[in-house]
Amino acid sequence: MSWAAATRRLKKRLGARVDTTRAGCWAASFDSSKISFLPEAVVTPRTEADIGVVLLRANRHRVPVTVRGRGTTLTGSAAPVRGGWVIDMRPLNQIRIDAEAGMAHVQAGATTAAIQRAAEKRGWWYPPDPSSKEFCTIGGNIACNAGGMHGGKYGVTRDYVITLRGFLPTGEFVEWGTATKKFSAGFNLRDLWIGSEGMLGVVTGAVLKLIPQPAARWTLLTAFADEVTALRAARALFRQRVQPAICEFLDRESVLCAERATGKMVFTGQAGLPVILFEFAGAMSEVEDLKLEVRAWARENALAFREARSRAEAEALWAVRRKCSGAMFELGDAKLNEDVVVPMRHYERFARFVARLKREAGLPIPTFGHLADGNLHVNIMYHRADRAEARAAEAAVQKLMETVVALGGAISGEHGIGLAKTPFLRLQHRPAQVKAMLAVKKALDPRGILNPGKMFGVVRIWKFPRVAVKLPWDHK
Repeated sequence: MSWAAATRRLKKRLGARVDTTRAGCWAASFDSSKISFLPEAVVTPRTEADIGVVLLRANRHRVPVTVRGRGTTLTGSAAPVRGGWVIDMRPLNQIRIDAEAGMAHVQAGATTAAIQRAAEKRGWWYPPDPSSKEFCTIGGNIACNAGGMHGGKYGVTRDYVITLRGFLPTGEFVEWGTATKKFSAGFNLRDLWIGSEGMLGVVTGAVLKLIPQPAARWTLLTAFADEVTALRAARALFRQRVQPAICEFLDRESVLCAERATGKMVFTGQAGLPVILFEFAGAMSEVEDLKLEVRAWARENALAFREARSRAEAEALWAVRRKCSGAMFELGDAKLNEDVVVPMRHYERFARFVARLKREAGLPIPTFGHLADGNLHVNIMYHRADRAEARAAEAAVQKLMETVVALGGAISGEHGIGLAKTPFLRLQHRPAQVKAMLAVKKALDPRGILNPGKMFGVVRIWKFPRVAVKLPWDHK
C-alpha cells in the first residue's frame, strides 16, 4: 500500500487527529535547526493509545514516523527527513506529583518548566534545566538526554528517569521499570531508550525522581584578563573540592555580545572581559562556609568579582548569560552551535585551540558553557549568503570535532546527533561500536520506520536550504 493510501486509512480511523493540510504539515516540518522536510501528515493524539494505532499501521506499511514535542532540538532530530508521519506529542502533557515518594508522573508532552513548577509547589525540585525549558518537552529531553546548567552537580535527564512507558515500532505497549526506588529485573532497556532520539521506541510517559529544594543559594560573578586565565582559575577551584551548582563560562566575544544587547558593561570600565558565573546551593551552613572559601579564591585569581546579596541581584547578574546566545546574531545571520564536551584537564589547551580556529577560519566563534561538566557551546557564526564564510564554517566544525575527540572529549553533551552531527559519529565511535548500535536499531525497529535518516547517515545539514523562521526560543 502506498503512503498516501495508508494516510487516507489512518485519517479515516483517527479523523481530525490526522492533519494533511499543507499549513499543518509545514509547521511540523522543521525544528530549531530550521531545516524543512515536509511530512505526509501530522498526527495529534488524544490518548497514548492513539500512538499505538499510528505505529501499528506505520510499521505494516513501512511509513516513516518522526516524533516531536515543541521542536527545540538544534540538531535536526525532529525534522522528518524521509517524510511520512509526524506525531505531535504536545497534547499529552499531564503532570502528577507524588509528594510522599518524591516522584513526578508525567506525560511526554509536558514542558520541563511546568514539571519544575509543579514539583516546587509540593516542596520538591527537578534539577535538569535546558535553556529552552519553558518550551521543550520532557519527551524530547529524554530522547536527547538533555542537561543544562545544573548538570555538573546534579546530573542530567538520565539521572532522574525512574521508569519509561511507550510503544515499540510495532505498536506494542511497553513499560521499562516500576515506580520504585530499586529495580533489578531483566535488561535495562529504559536507559537504552534515553538518548536514542526516538529511533528505538516512542516515549509517552515517565516517572521522574525529585530531590529536596536547596535551602540556600548564592550567586557570584567573576571576571578575568583572558580565557586561559579564567579556565585555569576554575580548575584551581575544582581542585579544592568545591562543587558549584552552576558554573557558567563566557568568553570575551560572548560577553561583548551580551553587553551590546543590554547596553551595560558587566564590570564598569572594563568591556569584554571573560567571566565565570557561579551559583552555589545547599544547606544554609554549607553555603555560608563556601562563601568564605570562594571569596578567598576570587581575591587570589579574579581580576574583579561581584556577589549577589539578594535574589533580585542574582537575577541581574544572570542577564549576561541569558542575553549572550541570542545577541550573537549581530556577528552573522547563521550559527553552528556545537555542544562539545572537553575533559577538565584540557580546558586551557582547548581555549588556545579555539583562538587559533578563529584566526584560521576568519570567523567569530563565541564560546560559553558549563565548566562543572566540561560541556562547552562553541558557536561558529557566519553569513548564510556568503559562500566563502559557509565553507569556512564547515571546515571549522570538522576541525573542532576532530580536536575534541583527540582530547578525549565528546562531540555532543546534550543536543544529540540528529542530522547535524552525523558526519562526526564515526570520529567518536569505532566501527565495532557503530555496528553494535545498528544491531540494536535493527532488533527493535527491523523495518526502520522510527526517525529514519538520523544519527548514522552522512548528511551535512548546512548544505540544505535553511528555513527563515523566527522561533520563540531563539533568544535563549
